[in-house]
Amino acid sequence: MNDDQLTLNVALIQRAAAGNDIAANLDLAEQACREANALDADIALFPECWSVGYASRHTFEDDAVDLWRNPELGPAGIPVEGGWDGLAIASDGPELRRMQALAAELDMAIVFTFLEEWPGGPRNSAALIDRHGQIAHLYAKVHTCVFDLPEYEMTPGDDFPVSEIDTAAGPVRIGIMICYDWEFPASARLLMLNGAEIILVPNACDLEDNRLMQFRTRATENMVGAAMANYPGPGWGKSVAFDGIAFQQGSRDTTIVQADEESEIVLAPFDLAALRNYRQRETWGNAFRRPKLYAKLAESTIQHPFLRENAKGESWEA
Repeated sequence: MNDDQLTLNVALIQRAAAGNDIAANLDLAEQACREANALDADIALFPECWSVGYASRHTFEDDAVDLWRNPELGPAGIPVEGGWDGLAIASDGPELRRMQALAAELDMAIVFTFLEEWPGGPRNSAALIDRHGQIAHLYAKVHTCVFDLPEYEMTPGDDFPVSEIDTAAGPVRIGIMICYDWEFPASARLLMLNGAEIILVPNACDLEDNRLMQFRTRATENMVGAAMANYPGPGWGKSVAFDGIAFQQGSRDTTIVQADEESEIVLAPFDLAALRNYRQRETWGNAFRRPKLYAKLAESTIQHPFLRENAKGESWEA
């Protein structure tokens, strides 16, 4: 395969979902995937928790209440139960099978996000479905937002898997992290260490300059391509992709594409040949780390001022 064929097109689906109407969201997902396919996308990437539009049964009128507070600031709020009741779906259920069949029909990989049935509380999950309709792997959000009502009931994931999938540009190693995950450097670092070349990120939050620069840094420091799909709306939107190639005869803008705030689908073309060449010769990624010095990073001790307690006086533990 020639270098000029090594372009991986990722469609960032920046669309609004239909609240927590699962059936309507599946219809919208199919429509968006067909539009992405018409743009010659190799992978369609959805925002976070698309099956329910990241909308639980809570009204979130008390969303400003801290569910985990620094003890010096007084007691935390009292969680409301049952926000996701009846909204979770199985990873082998008809909803996922429909998306698998669609991927095979379109010959296009899909990162479909959904609220996954799980004992003890649902998971905020993403399925990497390859273009043959097979689930390459499931990823569950590791860093759930336990401090907010939408996610405090969720069960966190416990791994950062990476899979090699077949694409028109040849085999590509793909990892996933979800929203709050990318605010922790270790998430992207573990995906890189597990072999990821491209990290795909479903998102659901407002995006300002600091968060966007933070995400750009995750790509740069790990020498990976990174793409994020977000929901549209004022202060939201801004779905973005970075190629991770910071230096190429001097510093350069690593932005491939960035959306505005309105509803749209944008295509992010990753030059895999350039990325792989860069990864072979530059100094970041896993080239000159000194992990023997990093033992403290794996410690679970939390120190002042980062101590947090809930309404029952229970301390948060890593």
